[in-house]
Amino acid sequence: MTRVQLTNFRSYAQAELAVSGRPVVLAGPNGAGKTNILDAISLLSPGRGLRGAKLSEHIRRGPSAPSEALWAVAATVSRGAESYEVGTGLTLGAGGGERRAVRLNGVAAQSSADLGEIVQMTWLTPAMDRIFTEGASGRRRFLDRLVLGFDAAHARRTTRYETAMRERARLLKLGPRDPMWLDGLESEMAEAGTAIAAARAQTVTRLNVMLLERGGTTHNGAACGAFPCAQLAVEGETDVLLQEFGADTESKMRALFARARIPDAESGHTTFGPHRSDLAVRHTVKRADARECSTGEQKALLVSIVLADAWELTKARDGRAPLLLLDEIAAHLDVRRRAALFEEILALGAQAWMTGTDLSLFESLSSRADIFTVDNGRFTVQE
Repeated sequence: MTRVQLTNFRSYAQAELAVSGRPVVLAGPNGAGKTNILDAISLLSPGRGLRGAKLSEHIRRGPSAPSEALWAVAATVSRGAESYEVGTGLTLGAGGGERRAVRLNGVAAQSSADLGEIVQMTWLTPAMDRIFTEGASGRRRFLDRLVLGFDAAHARRTTRYETAMRERARLLKLGPRDPMWLDGLESEMAEAGTAIAAARAQTVTRLNVMLLERGGTTHNGAACGAFPCAQLAVEGETDVLLQEFGADTESKMRALFARARIPDAESGHTTFGPHRSDLAVRHTVKRADARECSTGEQKALLVSIVLADAWELTKARDGRAPLLLLDEIAAHLDVRRRAALFEEILALGAQAWMTGTDLSLFESLSSRADIFTVDNGRFTVQE
C-alpha cells in the first residue's frame, strides 16, 4: 500500500498519507487518531474491520469535508507488478437508506467480498488480548480472518450461510413453516456450512504445519523462536461431521437441520452449525490450553499465529506478503520479543502498520520503516 485517504472517517474530516511500502509506524498520544487509520485500512477488506463496528459508527462527528459519501476510505495497493485503486464508503441509497459502496479501479464492485481478491490482511488489537478467555465468537472471527487470506470466497459463503440461517429462524418463529421453503434454506445452509467448515479445517492444517516448522527455530534468518509454538484445532459438531463423513457431510448436515426445526423454534436460535464452532489453541511446549497461560504468553501465542499465517500466505502468493495491522503491539512485548517481531516483519517483506504511544519502542526500525508522529490528525515524518 502506497497511499491511504480518509474522508469524514471518525476523527478525520480529510486525511491522506503517502508511504513507501515499507513497514509503517504511527506514534502519538492516546486519542491522536492512530487506531482510526488502522481501522480505515481494515475496511478495505471483507467484513466490518478490526473494530467490528456498525458502518454508521465510522461517520465523523463534527464538521465534515464535502463528499458524496457519509464516510470514505481509498488506497493505492500494489500486487506484484500491478497497482490497484481500491475504495469503500457509506452512502445513501435511492430510498434514503445507508449502503456500503465498494470500488475497484473506479468501477463499482458487487460487495466488500470482492476486496478479498485484491487485499489480504490480518490484524492484532489490544481488544484481542482477551480472545482466549471470552466467548467463542471472537475466536471464530479471528479464524475466519485467517481463512480469508487463503480463500477470498469464504466471506461470500459466510454471508450466504448467515442470510439463510436468519431467514430460517424467522420462518420457524413467525411462520409459515412451509416444508419446501425450509428445505431450500436448509440446503443453502448445508452447502455453505460444509464449505465454511472445510475452509477452516484446511487453514488450520496449513497453519499447524507452519507453526511446527517455526517452533524453536529460525525462519529466513528471523528469530521466530522468541514466540511459542501453538497448535490449533476447530471444535464443534459440524467439524466432527466433516471428519467422520467427508464428502457426505452436506447431506448429513441438511438432515440435522431438518431434524432440529422444532428445538430451534422453541429455543429461538439455530442450535447446530458452523456458527457454533470454536477455535482451540494449545501452547505445545507448556502442554497447556491458551486460556490457562499467562496474559503475556497469550499475547505471544497470538503473535506467533499471525506470523505463521503471514509466512504461509507469503509462500502461497509467490512471495507477496499480506498486510499486517498491529495496534499498540510494541508496548505489550518484552525487549527480546519486540526485536524478534520487527526482524521477522522485515524478513517477510511485509508492510506492517504499527501504532504506539512511545516512539522510542520503535527505535530499531528508524532507518527501515516509514515513521510518523500523529497529533490531532496531523502526520509528521520522522527522519
